Amino acid sequence: MGINTERDVEANLQIGPTDNGMVRIFVEAGGVEIPMDFDPEEATEIAEEIRAAAQAAEAMAK
Repeated sequence: MGINTERDVEANLQIGPTDNGMVRIFVEAGGVEIPMDFDPEEATEIAEEIRAAAQAAEAMAK
């Protein structure tokens, strides 16, 4: 199983700041909740990786 393996799973994703100054990515699927906290610098790096992946996917679609 990897990033290119398609799955028919429904999940909810929430992203936002916490009261402790962290950025939380919260994933809920099938009754499982996964809270992931990152400091702002890490969150910025993740955002840059997501943007780069989106640009690569757009390039492949053309």
